[in-house]
Amino acid sequence: MFAVEEAHVLLAAPTERYDTPRWTVAKVHRDHHIQVAKALYSIPGALIGETVTVRVDSQLVKVLFRGQVVKIHPKQAPGARSTDEADLPSEVTAYAMRDLDKLTAMAARHGPAIGTYATALLDIPLPWTKMRQVYRLLGLVKKFGADPVNQACVRALECEAIDVGLIARIVARAAEADPPAPDRTVVAAATRFARDPDEFAIVREADR
Repeated sequence: MFAVEEAHVLLAAPTERYDTPRWTVAKVHRDHHIQVAKALYSIPGALIGETVTVRVDSQLVKVLFRGQVVKIHPKQAPGARSTDEADLPSEVTAYAMRDLDKLTAMAARHGPAIGTYATALLDIPLPWTKMRQVYRLLGLVKKFGADPVNQACVRALECEAIDVGLIARIVARAAEADPPAPDRTVVAAATRFARDPDEFAIVREADR
């Protein structure tokens, strides 16, 4: 039966290597994106805070929620993003823009170059998708201090290099090359048994 009815309708065996998919899970962040293999992908609907299942192969990234496919993106390289404007609710825009103003003001309080750098990060058609980068910049200020980060931002702005990863590398190398001096402040011991200096004063016989 196989030789008579089936053999002649079979397709040829594939010659390409099977594209083995990889499965993972990711959390949907406030900016309506998930991070998979260091790349960002937008997610539609009210799924902020939810955990989704992600199927990744060499060409596509498929996102599933409760067994249903909710989004398909072309696979991106690490550091890149795939954002569909339709995934971002229009009512979110006003709130997001207010958050952007707050973020840039926070950054500017730590130094003029930091504020300028945060503004440059957000100077894209969908600025709220870069909010996470500004939070990372503020995290560097908290870790290394405002002055080193401000100086790093000045250097990066001169080269027109808008990349928080670059700022992180600059301040980390500067910290390694010039570590802070150890704190040698001497703390006086508790003077539980100390006497008043007047008790040790010399009293002459004639003064009595």
